[in-house]
Amino acid sequence: MKDNDWKKRLNIVYSTNPDYHYQGDETEEETTLPKEKQLLRISLDKRNRKGKAVTLITGFTGTNDDLETLGKLLKTKCGVGGSAKDGEIIVQGDHRQKVLEILQKEGYAKTRLI
Repeated sequence: MKDNDWKKRLNIVYSTNPDYHYQGDETEEETTLPKEKQLLRISLDKRNRKGKAVTLITGFTGTNDDLETLGKLLKTKCGVGGSAKDGEIIVQGDHRQKVLEILQKEGYAKTRLI
């Protein structure tokens, strides 16, 4: 049975051109850069968090699975909660120095505090 993908094209206007072929949003997921080439930035963020401080790690280039793995490692080593999505990792609390040390031990050489 053919895969019916009409739900993916709900906002597309009908075309009377017989040669028209629909092109979807098929984008390739980025390949993960090696640890030595990752340019990670560590900062403290309090905005839109009701006064609570979080450590924000941005600049990760790679797949979502690798981002989740790195986020889980950082959260486990710091002993706190957080999340990893949209190319950034959020670790609850002010753990900037500890995160910097962990990332440098893991081989992320170009990591810096902001």
